[in-house]
Parts: sequence; structure tokens; C-alpha cells
Amino acid sequence: MRGLLDPKMDFVFKNIFGSEKHPNILISFLNATLKPKDLITEVKIKNTDLNKGYIEDKFSRLDVKATTSNNEIINIEIQLKNEYNMIKRSLYYWSKLYSEQLNEGEDYSLLKRTICINILNFKYLKTRMFHSVYRMKEIHTNEELSDIEEIHFIEIPKLEDGSDEKDMLVAWIEFLKNPESEKVRSLEMSVDEIREAKDELIKMSNDDTQRELYEMRAKTLRDKISALNEAERKGIKKGEKNKAIEIAKSLINLGLDKESIAKSTGLDLCEVEKLMN
Repeated sequence: MRGLLDPKMDFVFKNIFGSEKHPNILISFLNATLKPKDLITEVKIKNTDLNKGYIEDKFSRLDVKATTSNNEIINIEIQLKNEYNMIKRSLYYWSKLYSEQLNEGEDYSLLKRTICINILNFKYLKTRMFHSVYRMKEIHTNEELSDIEEIHFIEIPKLEDGSDEKDMLVAWIEFLKNPESEKVRSLEMSVDEIREAKDELIKMSNDDTQRELYEMRAKTLRDKISALNEAERKGIKKGEKNKAIEIAKSLINLGLDKESIAKSTGLDLCEVEKLMN
């Protein structure tokens, strides 16, 4: 058997957790994440189509959208690379999901509880917890305004070794981290939904067409990450230059000659002359 595909890849995650053929996988994951008083018993999964154009578009979002038996709208997105915008991004998509529920003239009472779940393969928030949940609250009394907005961040690298695998969210994150681990093999024996997810992953991994689509998506995301890294490098260089300019201004005020300033800061002589003028 060939090596298993990475379930953290959005293409694979969507095929496993966003499949109409395997709703119990998503139901289990949502109950584990939301821990509702009334367990979710049914889900209606949306946007299940995955065409080649979506897979090759580095700006496409292969997220999972669903409505639940608890009258909730859910959006799940998995991110491999820190794009430094997850909070604003998640708030933006939450607001779209919330506002698009109503047509003009419809009553606000029709609006459903809307939840965004962000699964991150990197550390992002200051908290040490791997699972953080946010709602709207009064800042002085901590009184909750409403539970109609809820945003989750699940940071995979923050899951500590030895975490309680009886907690189903821990079990699911172990599956995403390494589906071939001994922990997951043990979980397969006792949790039907984990075994179902693993079986689907094995099926995808042994399907030549699915593996080809996976490689296409992996290349697309690598190109995106490469572009992000290049932008980061340029940002660092820009920051370094700004610092050099500030130092040069201070040296000018001290009366140092332009040649010495250029040598000290690494700026071009013409740039120093412009600052002097």
C-alpha cells in the first residue's frame, strides 16, 4: 500500500469531512468540537463539488459548509500556512454566512446561529490551549450578548502529547496529525467514525485519480506558500531599510559626512544625499 495522503490538505479534508456519503464523520467532529447540550444528529452538507478549476486556483477555499439538526450554519476551514490574517478572515466569512441567510424584507428572527471553525497547522493565538472559542461579550461584566456568533480556532501544534484521547476532539486532531500513528490505530478499534475516516483516507490514497488531484492541489498550495514567503522576505528587507533610513537621519543631525553615513547604514550614496536635501 502506498503512503497515505495528508488529511490536513484541504482537498483531502473536504473529501473526508465534507462528504455526503459519510455524514457520521462530520457529525462526530462537530459534536466533539461544539460539545452541544443537544447532540447533532443530522447534517446537510453544502458545496460538495470539487472541480479541477477550484483545485488549481490558489485563492479558492476548499472549506466544508453544513447546516445541522440544531438549526446552525457551520463553516470549517483548514489552513496549513500562517497568512497572518485568520482573525479578520474568519470574521469576514462569518459575516457573509450570517448576512446571506436573509433575502430583502425577510425577518431577522429567521437568522440561524452561525459558527466558523478554523483548523490551523501552526500556532497563532497567544493562549496555550489548542482549542479556543470566541463569542460576543460585554467587556466589563463578561455577560454574553448572544451565542449566535461563535468562532473556533483549533491549533494542531498546541495539542500536547498525553492529552486525553477519550475527548473526541483530541482523537480527531490525532487523526489529522498522523493517521498512521499507533494512537490512531488504537482509536480505530473503538471509534466507528475514526475507522470510517481512515478507510476513506486509504481509499483516496490508493485511487490514482484522487492522488493526481491531490498532487495538483499540493503544487498549487506550494506556489501560494512560496509567494507568501517571498512577500515576507520583501517585508523584512523593507523593514530593515526603514530602520537604516532612521539611523541615517540621526547621523545627518550629528553632522556626519555622507560617505561615512552610507558606509555605516548600507544605503546608497544617492539615497543619503536625498535625505540630506
